[in-house]
Amino acid sequence: MANDLEHVSLNLNVRGLHASATVDINERSDELIRQGRTVFKFGLGQSPFPVPPVVVEALRNNAHQKAYLPVKGLAALREAVARFHEKNDEVPADPDNVIIGPGSKELMFLLQNAYYGDLVIPTPCWVSYAPQAQIIGRRVTLIPTHYEGKWRLRPEQIEELCADDPARPRIVVLNYPGNPEGATYSVPTLRKLAEVARRYELIILSDEIYGMLNHRGEHVSIARYYPERTIISSGLSKWCGAGGWRLGTFTFPPALRHLMNAMAVLASETYTSTSAPIQYAAVRAFEGGYTIERYLLHARRILALLGSWCAAKLRETGARVVEPEGAFYLFRISGRWRTGWRRRGLPRRRRFAGGSSTRPGWRFCRGRCSAATMASSRYASPT
Repeated sequence: MANDLEHVSLNLNVRGLHASATVDINERSDELIRQGRTVFKFGLGQSPFPVPPVVVEALRNNAHQKAYLPVKGLAALREAVARFHEKNDEVPADPDNVIIGPGSKELMFLLQNAYYGDLVIPTPCWVSYAPQAQIIGRRVTLIPTHYEGKWRLRPEQIEELCADDPARPRIVVLNYPGNPEGATYSVPTLRKLAEVARRYELIILSDEIYGMLNHRGEHVSIARYYPERTIISSGLSKWCGAGGWRLGTFTFPPALRHLMNAMAVLASETYTSTSAPIQYAAVRAFEGGYTIERYLLHARRILALLGSWCAAKLRETGARVVEPEGAFYLFRISGRWRTGWRRRGLPRRRRFAGGSSTRPGWRFCRGRCSAATMASSRYASPT
């Protein structure tokens, strides 16, 4: 009876919700490693590279910083983030329109709390977009993309969705280079997506956490073509290798500053502010310079070669895989190809087979597929 009462007391939006797939598989892998098993961890989106030494040194030098910082973030860091996007994305950015949080994941959750509207997500997608919306009680629209189109959202798909209810408020998530498939968007497609977004006054949440890991170093933000309602999401987790540091950034256009201010109110009542030493160290990362550029150059080179090699090896088994253009992921289609994988000892979906851990496609809102992170954390520094 007590267990039944405990179950009833759960928020309806949380009841039946499972732990994040990526976090869960990482913790399960760690437990097997503690038991003495050898596990190659392909399940969590963690950079295989260490944090750049100059950024580690900045953290060491600021370990004494203990004061609560402003809710929106350290002024010097907000300035550095704005300059970072102006330089790398060629978009106007105002430090007053930047907010810092304990990971971009938390900022996404606050955004959905602050904004009243639907969440539109192309699939396959990162595992936490839809569950966050479920927790908050937002309506989610999943738009399937396809292998033949390199898993990219087509402008006509957004047009078709919005035409049925043009005035409905919506946030459209674009994640590129993408998790879990490593694909990106061409400039012509970005321009067409921007045209549709402008016609229906959509908010674009451009999740560009992997932008600096475009394998050619040619990432283009949709904010160039739709600056007035695009929010750029970034942080240290992927391109700087500092996932465990938990620092994310959102950069807003002036027209959406009211939304950022609402998020800051929510932040003030939840996490208060992001870790002070981490913010001071992040200034060095976002300032860039020769050392950071050299680090990124080698990271891109290694990931491009690794992605090409892994995709080729999977194709030899009969799998259908789009060669990644950025980040460190592969997304394969299962079905009649699974027999070939088993014969070669490759991992099967959710299971820990042959000492490897991967994630099933349904976790990315797609079935009959699976995803893997291309590299383990055992790689040496790209510097």
